[in-house]
Amino acid sequence: MVIIMKPNTPQSEIYRMQEKLKGIGFDVHISQGQNYALLGLIGDTSQINESQLLANTHVDRVMRVQHPFKRASRHFHPQDTIIDIEGHKVGGGHLLMIAGPCAVESQEQVLTIARSVKDRGAHLLRGGAFKPRTSPYSFQGLEEDGLKILLEAKRQTGMPIVTECVSPETVDLVASYADVLQIGTRNMQNYSLLKKIGRTNKTILLKRGMAATIEELLMAAEYVMSEGNTNVILCERGIRTYETYTRNTLDISAIPAIKELSHLPIICDPSHAAGKWEMVEPLAKAAIAAGADGLIVEVHHQPEQALSDGAQSLKPERYERLVKAVNRIAEIQHSLV
Repeated sequence: MVIIMKPNTPQSEIYRMQEKLKGIGFDVHISQGQNYALLGLIGDTSQINESQLLANTHVDRVMRVQHPFKRASRHFHPQDTIIDIEGHKVGGGHLLMIAGPCAVESQEQVLTIARSVKDRGAHLLRGGAFKPRTSPYSFQGLEEDGLKILLEAKRQTGMPIVTECVSPETVDLVASYADVLQIGTRNMQNYSLLKKIGRTNKTILLKRGMAATIEELLMAAEYVMSEGNTNVILCERGIRTYETYTRNTLDISAIPAIKELSHLPIICDPSHAAGKWEMVEPLAKAAIAAGADGLIVEVHHQPEQALSDGAQSLKPERYERLVKAVNRIAEIQHSLV
């Protein structure tokens, strides 16, 4: 349920209403705009008498939210959420560019790529230190040694770090090094992991599960937000379909759908969607044209020697072309708003 207060309602009245609702057992989420305030109620609202709420002279109207996700719902937070990661913003018209190798392989490799992508328009550096792989025989990552390499890359370039948490046991370790904690497709419904990262103060990059619906993705975000962490970035990275030509099928429609349903920023991962480097740029363009708030792209200076996902990694020169192209598309979009 959402209670919409009348414009210019005194803060004292909003506070009084909040405390009253808390007193009868509700968790109350306040969304404060320039000329409005919304009170979102979490809990069993079936017994609430709406006419009693409307009798309050400061209440404009009452709405029941049908979606099972509450905190992630745009009803609870009409304005786009804007997340600031050490001066780099995402959401609300701010485009965030994340780039780097799939896996941390060596300090020389990461530093070379970090400098290259920063010079070519990336804001954040991605790199996997823990690598959940389909095969137990594939490269699993350098773990904490990889995190140390990423931290050194940040020291030398100033780029905030995005890296994956693969289990609740690794959260504290990864959070001590990284600026953004990534939850990969295989862990989107690992609820104990989602709860643990929800208790951190880090920005969370939540990737859509390979067979997850949009509602399931938003419910995963709800798990994180219900623990107190509202800095969640969603990521469309392609879903599993009957098509085998590409690694996954990029669901472009998910981007405007989530924009309608949720206030959270959503970015796109065209690398994992395609699985082929030649298709990364056109998919990236399509995602930004559809309204995505940014991209996370795999870049490697020697993809033919990469230990993980070389076939979908762009070389730095091609990444530069992609960045220029999507920035132009974003500019056109903003001019039409």
